[in-house]
This record gives sequence, C-alpha cells and structure tokens, in this order.
Amino acid sequence: MSRLEVLAPCGGMESVEAAVKSGADAVYLGAKEFSARASAHNFDFEEMEKAVKYCHMCGVKVYLTANTVIFDKECERALNTVIKAYNAGIDGVIVQDFGLVSLIKRYVPELPLHGSTQMSVHSPSGAKFLEELGFKRVVLSRELSMEEIKEIRKATSIELEVFVHGALCMCVSGQCYFSAMLGSRSGNRGACAQPCRLPFGVNGKGGYALSLKDNSIIDYLSELEKIGVNSAKIEGRMKRPEYVASAVRACRESLDLGFVTEQTREYLTGVFSRSGFTDGYYKDRRGKDMFGIRRHEDVTAVSEKMFSQIRNLFKDQPKRVGLSGNFSLFSGEYPVLKVTDGKNTVSVKGEALGEIPIKAAVTEEKVKQQLEKTGGTPYFFKEINFQIAENVTIPLSVINNMRRSALDELSKIRSENKNAFVEEVTLSEFAPHRRKGEDKNYAVWKSNKKPPEFFSEFDMVFIPLFSPEENFLNLIKKGVNVGAEIPRGMFSLDQRIEKTLEKLKGIGVKDVLASNIGAVYLGRKQGFTVHGGFGLNITNTYALNFFKEQGLADAELSIEMAKEQINGLGGDIERGVMVYGKIPLMLTRNCPGKSAGLDCKTCKKTLKIRDRKSEDFAVFCDGTTCEILNCKILTLIDKLSTMFSTDVKYYLFYVDNSVETVENLEKFKDFAMLTVRKTNGLYSRGVK
Repeated sequence: MSRLEVLAPCGGMESVEAAVKSGADAVYLGAKEFSARASAHNFDFEEMEKAVKYCHMCGVKVYLTANTVIFDKECERALNTVIKAYNAGIDGVIVQDFGLVSLIKRYVPELPLHGSTQMSVHSPSGAKFLEELGFKRVVLSRELSMEEIKEIRKATSIELEVFVHGALCMCVSGQCYFSAMLGSRSGNRGACAQPCRLPFGVNGKGGYALSLKDNSIIDYLSELEKIGVNSAKIEGRMKRPEYVASAVRACRESLDLGFVTEQTREYLTGVFSRSGFTDGYYKDRRGKDMFGIRRHEDVTAVSEKMFSQIRNLFKDQPKRVGLSGNFSLFSGEYPVLKVTDGKNTVSVKGEALGEIPIKAAVTEEKVKQQLEKTGGTPYFFKEINFQIAENVTIPLSVINNMRRSALDELSKIRSENKNAFVEEVTLSEFAPHRRKGEDKNYAVWKSNKKPPEFFSEFDMVFIPLFSPEENFLNLIKKGVNVGAEIPRGMFSLDQRIEKTLEKLKGIGVKDVLASNIGAVYLGRKQGFTVHGGFGLNITNTYALNFFKEQGLADAELSIEMAKEQINGLGGDIERGVMVYGKIPLMLTRNCPGKSAGLDCKTCKKTLKIRDRKSEDFAVFCDGTTCEILNCKILTLIDKLSTMFSTDVKYYLFYVDNSVETVENLEKFKDFAMLTVRKTNGLYSRGVK
C-alpha cells in the first residue's frame, strides 16, 4: 500500500508556500492560458520555475493543469505552453483535450499524463481506456461512491486521484454547457460563470436546485489509502492561501493522527463553506441534505483574527526532508562534511585545519549541535556519524559554514530541473476537410417508447441501450440502420452495458453511439462500429485524428463550437453536428428534485426547474443520471445547406408526443421550423 499523496491547489506563489509549509506532498497550478480556472492568478513561466524549484527543494511535486478543450488555432500555443512548463521542471500535466494529449505524446513523451476530471471518467472502462493509452493517473469524477472507487481500483492499475475537499458542481465535470449556452462562458474553457449558484426552483417553487454544498471526505483518507487511491485532491485554485493551508492541514492530521483536530476543523469551516459540507456522493447518500448555498453566516464565519491565526501556522518552514550526515575531523587535516537525502550526496571541506586545542577539544555533541541548526531550510538530520580524533578542535564558525554550504549545495541539486530540454514546436496547418458524399442524417431517440414511423428515413437511428428489445427488432425488420446509445452517465453500469451489448449484437445491432471514453472502450471491446457523441468534447483536428486512430467511424463535434471553427477543421474522419433538439445543458447524478424533497415516486419524470427569469428547463431522467435540457429547441434545419461543411447531421429527440404523429421527415422539418422558442445554439457566437 503506497502512501496517499496530499495534493493542494495553488493559484499563486503565496498558496504554494502555504501548501508546502502545511504539509502537502504535491501541488497543482495553471499557466496563464489553457487552465480550467482562468480567473485564478495562475503562473507565468518565471513564476512557475520559481515555484517548481521551491517545491522540489522541499520534496514536493508540481503538476500543471492544461485541462481545457482547445481550438485548432490554439493547438500550437497550448503545446508550447506545456513544453515551457516541462522545461521549468513540472512533474506531470493534467489534461482534458485528446488533441493536446496526442501532441504531448508526440513531442514531450517523457511527461507523465494525468487524465483530468474534465474527461468525465466515472467507470472502470474509462480508467482502462486511459491506462491503455499510457496515462499515469486519472482524476475521477466527484460523484463516485466508495464502492465505485473500489470497483475502478480492482479493475485497473492506473493511479487514482480523488477530490476530497472543495466545491461540488451539480454537473459531471466536462459535461456542463449551461454557462456556455447562457452567456458564451464555457466551463470546458475555464470561464464558467457558475449559473448553477443562482436561484432555480422546482416545479414552479423557489429554491436552489442546482447548488450543492462543498464536498469534504477528509475524514475518510485512511480508508481511501487502504482502497489504493494514490492522491487526495483539494479543490480551490481560486481560493486564498489560508483556505489552502487549512485544507492541507486537515488532510495531514487525518492521515497522520487518524482524526482532524477541532481547531483545524473550525478553520476549515470558517474559511469557506456552503451551508456546511457533504459526503453524500462518497457515502452513496444522494438527496436533499447535499444541497446548499453560500449563506450570510458562512461569509461571516471567518474573521481577520482567524485568518491571522491560520497564517501563523504556516509562517515557518517545517522540517520535512530527512538527511544523513557524516562528519570527520583530524589534526592537521581539513574537516569534511558529507550529507545525503538518500538520492543526492554533497561533500564540503572546512576552511581551517584541525588543530590541537589550547583549552578543550571539540566534542561530537558540540559538532552535532551546530550541524542540527538547519534554520529556515526544510532539512533535519535523522542521523550523523562522526569520525573525530582525540584532542582536536576547530572553530565553531567553520562548522556552521560547512553546514550552510552543504545544505545550499544540496538545495541547488534538489531544485535542478531533471527534465531534458525540449524545443518549442511549430505545427503545420491541416488541409480543409473534404466531404465524402451527401449528408447523412442520424436520429437520437431518448425515449423507451416505440420510435416514430418517420425515423425509417434516417440513415441511422440510435435508441437507448436499455430500450425494450422489440424497439430494436422493429427497426431492423423495416431495414433501418439502428444503433444503441450507451448512456453518458455510466456509474456502476459497466457490467450491465457489456451484457446488453452482447445481447444486441446477437439480434443484429452493429453500431453504438458513445459520448464517454468508457463507452468508446466497451463498444470497441464488443466489436461494434463506434460513433463518437458530443460528450467527447471534440473541438480540434488533432482530437478528430486521435479518435479516428481509436477506431471511431465518425464523430459528433462539440456543441460549443462556432460554425467557422467547425468548417475550418481538417482531417478525413467523418464528423457531425447537432442540428435539432433540446441541448442537454447538464448531466447530473443528483436529481434537482431532491433539493425540494422529491423522490422518484413523487417526481413521475415530469420535473422542471425554473430560473429567476421564469424560464423552465425540463429534467430528463434515465434512472441513473439526469439531463437538464435547454428551455429552447436548437433548430437549424433551414440553414443546413449553407452553414456546415460536415458529413452528419444529428437530430436529438426527447419524449415529445408531437413528433410521433408526423408522417415523414420533410413534414417533420416543416413542423420543426414552426417552433416558436428556438435557438441557433453556439454555432453563430461561439464561446470564450
């Protein structure tokens, strides 16, 4: 069993020092670009190099966050950002975009890859996908229970990182388009405006149906360590150093003492909370108690006096690096001090010869006292061996200078960048995509009801994986190309998905729609033709090429792209866009209805949430997760011929009785154009 790493967030150098001095084993930080916390101070490369040197001197690792999706014109800059950080000495990179992944693997192959929580990995299959790609670590979705984490641990050997304290998004990370759709500020681009913290009532009533309390499972760190989790991650790169120090201190106490002291717990609650904390996901107790907002009493819980007390806890450099020393002194010879940290060894000579004392000879105890004065360094001596001749002395100032020189030299070695220098890269532009033929039209039917008759006119119809078998058979009998949509929310479903895929394969189903890398993994494993869904967040040509290499037949592009970005993509894999349907703004594991005390019996799948502008957002539940749908319907049917140079058009249908009565596809298009509350999505305005 390896020791659990305490991983701290750092938005600036003050937070780095607070984390290290409070006992963090590693920190993560962002560059000025391509970080999922764009509003944090973040680091320029000079600051980053300074942070890395300090951390490495103290035995602390540093990970770069490059965890946003990127567009074609940004790929070169994003890659060179990673290269510069590698040249500054970082120990790993946390990444979301598979286009950037492919570039890092090609140009910086020695840099360890950590799969960001933005990759939406919440199943053994998702972790296996990354493990087979050579990732060192995966940051798991926050919504997992203890048993689900155990299941992933048993299935893979990839390192697991789990969020143990900090903010909880209502949506599964990487699957939120709410902020982007409402104001072009994309959470997948690090610019989330947090609309979920605003009032959203349930079925017309007031409330905060999308705002969860902060997560805190610090009390279970020893349990996580026994399970085999490798890293305990604290959220909060936008929070102040006192928050970082309090959270790290709490983690350290939980691991080292087996409990969190009352004082530290008071600090932790005081510096930031939303109606307290929750362990609901980890303990598999999802419900009303998980919801909370930032109340007046939460804001006033901390005083300047408390901040001062917390700062006092990390004003001094703790002694965290144990050393072994060897000191020799003989008459007529220069004294020698050798120091090692177990990996690095330095040796220094004194400036004066050992001599016969006029008064008293130097003793081992006196030399030891001088050597152990390690001052403001992170070092302490675990042991010192002595070879001191009888009746010899040397000035104490010489010993002190030897200690300082040895520790300075050791610090220089420990702070040295061990990464081999990598030149920055100039990427060549891709040739524009060439369409291979006429448009293909794919229908995605979200209901378990019988699909409408006019679906037979689509080139492919995807229906839910767990639909009644007769729904598949009826379409197959009509000669329709029918596929199964694997759920985006795959929590605890891997085995059921595999068994169902095996059955469907037996009745002639050959295609699957996969919007999660775990779904891609299972579809390939069973030998299906895999079509990539919008949840893969494909936004650049390198990502398209990556997924072609992974065996995808075609891929639906991110719904956060502007038409110019879509039409400018290169590569030869067929690609598609969503052109009709209510866009899923969130994928949630906790049901918004539970904020109002509703359960599955009282909900009856008719749930809606209403914002402060009286807009209603339908909640679609598949029994495992919920999708919160946009209040307006995306309708681009009249613009398809001029808007996109793509191969596939996706039509998304939720439970909507009106479409069941339409006789054919042309009449449906006429019907769709009559929609009053419609939107062009983000295709015209794009995202920040």
